[in-house]
Amino acid sequence: MATTGDLLAEKLQNAERVAAEGMEQLIRRHPLQRLESPSKTVSAVIHILGILNFMGCFRYLMQFPTHINDSTGWHFQYLTIIGLTLATITFVLGLLSDLLASPRLFAYKNLFSVCGAPMEILITILYWGISAIDRHLVVPPEIHIEPSVDLMFHCFPAVFMFLDLMLLSPPWTIKALPAFGLSGGIAVGYWWWINYCHSYNGFYPYPIFELLDTPKRAMLFAGSAVTMAVMTMVLKGAYGVLNGFEVMEVAGKPYMPKSKKEL
Repeated sequence: MATTGDLLAEKLQNAERVAAEGMEQLIRRHPLQRLESPSKTVSAVIHILGILNFMGCFRYLMQFPTHINDSTGWHFQYLTIIGLTLATITFVLGLLSDLLASPRLFAYKNLFSVCGAPMEILITILYWGISAIDRHLVVPPEIHIEPSVDLMFHCFPAVFMFLDLMLLSPPWTIKALPAFGLSGGIAVGYWWWINYCHSYNGFYPYPIFELLDTPKRAMLFAGSAVTMAVMTMVLKGAYGVLNGFEVMEVAGKPYMPKSKKEL
């Protein structure tokens, strides 16, 4: 006959098992996350499609070389390619987490997304906005890009990163000040990188950089950093509008997920 101690031990084990299962489920899918991810279904399909697009872009760079291929920094002088690389890393981590059901890889994917998604939105805004004024400000006259290829580089990455965030990711916890710090750090790093490449190549990757003097170029970088930070907050807000918000009811207590209807 089971003693009182045995019964208490069994109840404690059951409670620990239920808690562990609950935590595992929470790690795998946040209450506000719209679709199951990591998963081998929709999540894996989206990540595979994104990777195919990104790999197609890198393949194009190899098949149709320009003077940039032989210069210091290669195509990584372009913010577009830096953003594309971040998007590729994000989606590879996402696909690996889908296939291996790995919460750790899923967490790393979400970490890269905080940087990669706003950057891809920024790249899309800058590229198409400046192109609408004068395409030769961002693409040298001697380089021709087919419209379908243009979309592969300057539209689809932003779309895929947006879908990953809105459908397959938990809500971001980054606040405004860290967002401005992150975007500012990226702007400073890119400023140093393109000037380093310029010291060897004698030219900038984007024609617009050649037309601006140093103060105006600095203003462009600062404005881009602010835009990226703002886009981080916009994406965070858009996630809440689409999937719902979460609030801390009382300090020290767990958050209480709330749907849009409840808000």
